[in-house]
Amino acid sequence: MSESSGEAVAAAVASATEAGGWRRATGIAGLAIGVVAAGAAAGVAIERLTVGRGMRQKARLALDSAGPYGGLRGTPGTAYAEDGTALYYEVDDLDPETGAEADRAPRRRRLFGRRTPAPVTVVFSHGYCLNQDSWHFQRAALRGVVRTVHWDQRSHGRSGRGVTQTRDGRPVSIDELGRDLKAVIDAAAPEGPLVLVGHSMGGMTVMALADAFPDLVRERVVGVALVGTSSGRLGEVNFGLPSAGVEAVRRVLPGVLRALGQRAELVERGRRATADLFAGIIKRYSFASRDVDPAVARFAERMIESTPIDVVAEYYPAFNDHDKTAALAHFADLPVLVLAGVRDLVTPSEHSEAVARLLPDAELVLVPDAGHLVMLEHPELVTDRLADLLARAGAVPAATTVDGYGSTSSTGPG
Repeated sequence: MSESSGEAVAAAVASATEAGGWRRATGIAGLAIGVVAAGAAAGVAIERLTVGRGMRQKARLALDSAGPYGGLRGTPGTAYAEDGTALYYEVDDLDPETGAEADRAPRRRRLFGRRTPAPVTVVFSHGYCLNQDSWHFQRAALRGVVRTVHWDQRSHGRSGRGVTQTRDGRPVSIDELGRDLKAVIDAAAPEGPLVLVGHSMGGMTVMALADAFPDLVRERVVGVALVGTSSGRLGEVNFGLPSAGVEAVRRVLPGVLRALGQRAELVERGRRATADLFAGIIKRYSFASRDVDPAVARFAERMIESTPIDVVAEYYPAFNDHDKTAALAHFADLPVLVLAGVRDLVTPSEHSEAVARLLPDAELVLVPDAGHLVMLEHPELVTDRLADLLARAGAVPAATTVDGYGSTSSTGPG
């Protein structure tokens, strides 16, 4: 997309909105978004010339069959947010034979009826338009080694639609997500030390939890991992596009998303009809490596596809309002991992570097050939750094090893 084309789109949008032509502006916004996706569309167009539609559909089915990522299940549970929203979570408990706690058994002998201390629980929070399965590889590697909780944020995955959003028509706020995380912790890990892991919006959720519940962080949190996330200033992100094109989209996108959310059924049909283009856009903004496993790319596509357009609209305003820079101070004395892909177009690595500057004792890991979904793109590296964080936090013995990055077996109830 050239600078001149971006300026043309911006001018057209401005003219339409000033003239009160909202319907026309909405159409032009669609054009702007289409121009934004031009890079992805070009690749898809070439594929269309060489591969028939039926063959592409068969390829998707084959990928879904060959790479059943996201099939791991644990013990299910439900927490309830302040507004009554049902928040779905799953617990993977320690394996008493091989888990980290087995190595500590001699130090945890009961004396005079004293209860065995609660194990460390690692709580994973996922990002925007994803679900708990986005941590598939890390979950597979850590199963049985440490107690983990994976949950779906409101209106995502298996959690219920946000009550405040459906009843009152209010958009989601990051502060609300922090309180949701507190509800999940109260239900799934009411006692014992915690390690908090968050990707993208999940990292913002962790920051919001610290902002609202500093006593919880001080008394129970022993480690934090912030992956591909930001503490604020997301309104300045250009998504790898010329400034004029970005401004054109930003100016109208919130209103357009609201309008599209009110016509969700029609929009979902449109998304299905343009699945090839949609897949190209997802790949561009999710991964940076040329050799990403096609089954992993398809897995990411399925997660994002499953997020309804009205949910996308409810969340979008929260990111411009997000500013939890001050909340980072609550992590200052803890082992912290800050990790990001250098080629992340959604939450650029500069945002992670800014977080690390405020937490000088944190480990900063920048992955050169990685995009936004770094935990799927480079699972071994991310899991390795998480395992090191868990050792530093005392959640697992230093000698503990993890493996099984690609495992899809399930030991919990489905």
